[in-house]
Amino acid sequence: MWLTWRVATERALYGQEGFYLRERPSGHFRTSVSASAAFADAVLALLRQVDSDLGRPEVLDLVDIGAGEGALVAEVLAAAEPGLRDRLRITAVDLSPRPEGLPERIGWRRHLPTAITGLAIANEWLDNVPLDVAEQTPDGPRLVMVNVRTGEERLGGPLRPADRQWLDRWWPLSRVGTRAEIGRPRDEAWASVITRLTRGRAIAVDYAHPVDNRPPCGTLAGYRDGAVVPPIPDGTCDITAHVALDACAEAGRRAGAISTALSTQRDALRALGITGARPPVELARTDPRGYLRALARASEEGELIDPSGLGGFGWLEQRL
Repeated sequence: MWLTWRVATERALYGQEGFYLRERPSGHFRTSVSASAAFADAVLALLRQVDSDLGRPEVLDLVDIGAGEGALVAEVLAAAEPGLRDRLRITAVDLSPRPEGLPERIGWRRHLPTAITGLAIANEWLDNVPLDVAEQTPDGPRLVMVNVRTGEERLGGPLRPADRQWLDRWWPLSRVGTRAEIGRPRDEAWASVITRLTRGRAIAVDYAHPVDNRPPCGTLAGYRDGAVVPPIPDGTCDITAHVALDACAEAGRRAGAISTALSTQRDALRALGITGARPPVELARTDPRGYLRALARASEEGELIDPSGLGGFGWLEQRL
C-alpha cells in the first residue's frame, strides 16, 4: 500500500495497534526525562517562575504534552514544596493508556485542556507529529509516497497550495533531488497549545534546525529498542523527524504569544541552574558519600547540557 508519509506515519504511530498505543518510550530511546531527575528539577524551577509571574494563583496548571509514561510530571509533583504542590493541577496528555502506579493527583487525557493557566511543556512531542515529505524535481516539488510494508519510496503528485507556501517560506528547495519535511502540521499543533494558554508559558523542546541550515536530505528516522532503524511505517518502530522550531514560533506568535525566545537546551538549563559543575574535592574528605552523589549528579547534568547531545536540542518558549 502506497501512502503519503503523513498518512502512513499517523497510522503507524497512532492508528489501531499503532506503535505509541502499544509501546512506552523508555523502551526505545533515551530522553532528557529518563537521563536525569535534574530535568524535572529544571521544570520545577520554571514552574516556580511562572507561579511568581502570575501572582501565585489559587490553581496553577502544569500540562505535559506527549507525556509518555508520566515520569516528568510525577517527578515534579514529588519534588514540589507543599505550598506549591497543593495548588498544582497536573495534566498529562498522551494517546497511550494511563500508566499503572501514576499518582492520582495527575490527570490523564488524550486531548489538550481547553484552558491552561501556568506552564505547558512539550518535550519531544512535535518530532512525532506526522508530516509529509517533498522532493524537488525539474518540474517543482512533489510529494514522496511510501510503501507501508517495505519503506520503499516513489514520487507522487504536486503539493497542495498551503504546503507549497510553507515550503517556500520555511524550507525552500533549489536543487533537484533535495528534500524537505513539510512542518505545517507541527505549526498547527503548536498553535493549538498557544490558543489554550490563557496566562503563563509554553515550552517546546526537540531536535530542531533553523531555516538557514535545513538538512538537504531531511531527517526522517526510525527507532526501535534503543537503535536507529529504517523508518518503515509498519507500526514496529518509532518514526520521527527534526522540528522547524522557528516556523512553530511564528505560528505561536500568530496564535497570540506576546513573547518568544528560541535557544538551546544547554543555554536554557544553565539559566535554570543545571550547570554540570563538579563538587569540590574537599567534599570527598569530609563527606565521601555526599561527594559521590554530587559527582553522579554533575555527570547527569553534563549529559543534559552536552551541546553534541541533549544540550543541542532546541528550546522554544512563548508567553501570554
